[in-house]
Amino acid sequence: MVVAFTPGGGTDIIARIVAQKLGERWGQPVVVENRAGASGNIGTDLVARSAPDGHTILMAFSSHASNPALYGKLPFDINKDFSSITMVGTAPMVVIASPAFPAKTLGGLIEYARSHPGAVKFGSSGIGTPVHLAGELMMQLTGIKMVHVPYKGIAPAMTAILAGEIEITYVAVLTGLQHFKAGRLSPLAVAGRSRYPALPEVPTAAEAGLPGYEIDFWYALLGPAGMPAPLVARIQRDAAAILTTPEMKESLLAQGCVAAGSSPEELSARIRSDYELWAKVIRTAGVKLE
Repeated sequence: MVVAFTPGGGTDIIARIVAQKLGERWGQPVVVENRAGASGNIGTDLVARSAPDGHTILMAFSSHASNPALYGKLPFDINKDFSSITMVGTAPMVVIASPAFPAKTLGGLIEYARSHPGAVKFGSSGIGTPVHLAGELMMQLTGIKMVHVPYKGIAPAMTAILAGEIEITYVAVLTGLQHFKAGRLSPLAVAGRSRYPALPEVPTAAEAGLPGYEIDFWYALLGPAGMPAPLVARIQRDAAAILTTPEMKESLLAQGCVAAGSSPEELSARIRSDYELWAKVIRTAGVKLE
């Protein structure tokens, strides 16, 4: 199971949880191999070039759908060079603010930014990352103007918001949970279709007055193109079996991820719709990476 990111990150942790349970079910070890670099494109290309025999699969992250719009040229096609197997889980993004920021709700943030163009700084984990694109989408949906401050990863962005260097950022629930509970940061809204179990009092973006603002990180299993349908069906069936167990649901939830299986067709449709969304956001914002 290839992880196209460094060890210890969210995708790596989710992959190791799933790999262990699949290994137990299959009676043979599933080895997680980290092939990091180029925003996930190196490991992804490795899987695209692998034999479609089921022995090499990818634990893909949601940036899989946005990278083609960010990079001028990739060695693979996300729609043609992969076999969709199943969604593994989703982790909704949370809009968070520094406690010193005067707005205490998402509506308040939008109103403040509208009356103070360019005064609100939003931090991200880097240019073109899902966090950066979350801010661009918010600006495009509302017409507000904020200043993007990119950092080298979400950890320094969190340090910056805690220090008051930036007013807002966007994170997975798990990244901010301890800070929310301690009152160090304020969760303004969950950018998901429903409220998050660990933050039942935090409204969704739609409830807070911004319908259509739905962003979640997702993790999914993909194989190389050309995998036989029975093989895809077997891996999907076995993954679905482990994802529905209480133990797996608890393990993933502890990582801020809600277990969510899918059919291969549903996963393919999600990848296509995400690409269309982010390609439009990226094109409108003029974001480009080499």
